[in-house]
Amino acid sequence: MTALLEVRNLKTYFFTLRGSVRAVDGVSFTLEKGEALGIVGESGSGKSTLGFSLLRLVPPPGRIVEGSIILDGEDILKLPEERVRKEIRWKRISMIFQSALNALNPVKRIGDQIADAIMAHEDVDKKEALERAAELLKSVGIDPRRVNNYPHEFSGGMKQRAVIAMALALQPDVVIADEPTTALDVVVQAQILNLFKKLRKEKGLSIILITHDLSLVAEIADKVAIMYAGKIVELGPSEKIYTEPAHPYTKGLMASIPRIGGSKELAWIPGSPPDLRNPPPGCRFHPRCPFAMEICRREEPPYFDVGDGHISACWLHKEGISKS
Repeated sequence: MTALLEVRNLKTYFFTLRGSVRAVDGVSFTLEKGEALGIVGESGSGKSTLGFSLLRLVPPPGRIVEGSIILDGEDILKLPEERVRKEIRWKRISMIFQSALNALNPVKRIGDQIADAIMAHEDVDKKEALERAAELLKSVGIDPRRVNNYPHEFSGGMKQRAVIAMALALQPDVVIADEPTTALDVVVQAQILNLFKKLRKEKGLSIILITHDLSLVAEIADKVAIMYAGKIVELGPSEKIYTEPAHPYTKGLMASIPRIGGSKELAWIPGSPPDLRNPPPGCRFHPRCPFAMEICRREEPPYFDVGDGHISACWLHKEGISKS
């Protein structure tokens, strides 16, 4: 079966006076219809830049320099900007931006903001667009009569739901959610996650959830990609990633999660992520890796299949290699 979205060897660099920052460097993955993919990593690992790249919204001085983003068999990187704006962005792929609580215009009614997104892409009048905005608010659990409220009249959780409604305004196939529960308390976080589950079930929505919170991803993702220093170092089914992590970085992340009633001390990963203007040779994680070998310092590891659709970019999986 052909994937709904296929990303191949995507590279997005930021060209600065001090050098090129390789924010996304050779990322590949697929997404099926109705599937949820979690993308996890530390701050600065390239997660948000990957999201912007999928919409062709990389801010300057950034630029997509290589790769392909294939949506339903068509490479959107080869399409003219006008067609992407009219046919792809928001209609096929939409995004819930990080710090969405600040994304709403404070002096404009919620309904008008959602209606504007609809009217910018479809030939409908204001009355019909507002009616659809009210229905969208209802679909995310907000009383449709609140369509004429201003953002300051909404709680934090309601603002987040309104932004989700805006992302769903044109019934996209894929929604990218970039840290969608940031600054929300745990009760509201649970409500937002339950909303995503409901939308997946009812609308067959495909979701890319970008976060640093592993527990959040465990709630919703079918498969998980672990990013480090601009690269996906491990990718596989959610259950496998959590119960049988294969990459040393993933193992470090899992060991750092607090567990109720756990007797083990929390582990931590020493060091800091590398400068992406001048990443280390070989495996980018080797300066922080407790299992680093000589080959790790020289050669970049390929992806090794560790079973059941689970891959890991680590030399430890190569048969016959010396672990010294």
